[in-house]
Amino acid sequence: MRRVAVTGLGAITALGTDVPSLWQGLLEGRSGIARITHFDPTPLTAQIAGEVKNFDVTQRLDPKASRRMDLFTQYALWATVEAVKDAGLDFTREDAKRCGTIIGSGMGGLQTWETEFAKFMTKGPTRVSPLLIPMMIPDMAAGQVAILYGIRGPNFATVSACASGAHAIGESMRLIRQGDADVIICGGSEAAITLFCVGAFANMQALSRRNDAPGKASRPFDRDRDGFVIAEGAGIVILEELERARARGARIYCELVGYGATGDGYHITAPAPGGEGAYEAMRMSVAEAGIGLSDVDYINAHGTSTDLNDLTETLAIKRLFGDHATKLVINSTKSMIGHALGAAGAIEFAVAALSLYYQKVHRTLNLEHPDTEMTLDYVPEGTRDMTVSYALSNSFGFGGHNCCLVAKKYA
Repeated sequence: MRRVAVTGLGAITALGTDVPSLWQGLLEGRSGIARITHFDPTPLTAQIAGEVKNFDVTQRLDPKASRRMDLFTQYALWATVEAVKDAGLDFTREDAKRCGTIIGSGMGGLQTWETEFAKFMTKGPTRVSPLLIPMMIPDMAAGQVAILYGIRGPNFATVSACASGAHAIGESMRLIRQGDADVIICGGSEAAITLFCVGAFANMQALSRRNDAPGKASRPFDRDRDGFVIAEGAGIVILEELERARARGARIYCELVGYGATGDGYHITAPAPGGEGAYEAMRMSVAEAGIGLSDVDYINAHGTSTDLNDLTETLAIKRLFGDHATKLVINSTKSMIGHALGAAGAIEFAVAALSLYYQKVHRTLNLEHPDTEMTLDYVPEGTRDMTVSYALSNSFGFGGHNCCLVAKKYA
């Protein structure tokens, strides 16, 4: 079986427009969540978000080309440029047919859709932009990345709500393992902080209403959690066949060694009560990695700060790991950057890769009063230096989509 290395990372989040800003912010325990500025949130019950700040797309992308992209595509390309540079790749020297791009999105080009639908309603169908479709469809982030670099190998999008970015990484690993590609740019991107979308999530009562204290709003595993905080951004990972990466002297953050994908078959938004789908996704990923449960040191949890998710994820971890569950170190990146929907899994896998590389695990912010059944080690106190040999990254989405990735420290 061909081995898969992580050789490049790119990110744009509420903590900054690159990976170093994200990592430093997490280690410092800073929250990127604030009152929404993309629009006037006054009519909404939830008025806070993890917005990307100080974003100027022209610093990395051609201004004319970027105007033909929705914001979610711009975020994806922005993070991709960073990841490709980080990996030291020059695609003009690569076999284009052996390279691929798989980038997921839960919502796709929602901002473009809203703008053009408003035109449709007020001015009629003849005024709708001819670019609506190629800007809106969720596969366009992957398509535009392939166009930018001339990539002609596997090219598609994964759309599985909040598991989209993680599924993209897992499917990319499989393609490299079975010999269909040597290098894949993969991850997730989302730009859904709009009045329409935030209003819809707020009406579901899924979002935190802690508008007076944004930095305290995302509080995974805490007794006083009251919903997730919506966020935006992108996470991009360069996966590469390991021997090829070694031969060119690439920096290797970690190896990707396991992938589990399951469905709950239970409810459109709620997770299965006992976390059965999450349990099975974790079990499958650890089994594929060929390791024992006691070999796992750290889990970057889905950890949304919602009542049901935090409970069922904890129950699934306890059920799978048994006595070893109390020895695991678990955290939630969402506590500081919010929930970036289809991009969340990719961003969080990148954080897990950084934890393996630097042997550090960031805290879970705002965990002040652990809920009754939240009896595991969620790192409430601050960044922890520790030995991380194997890490799991969990992602679960509306519709019952579950994904778990297992990464190994490279040595």
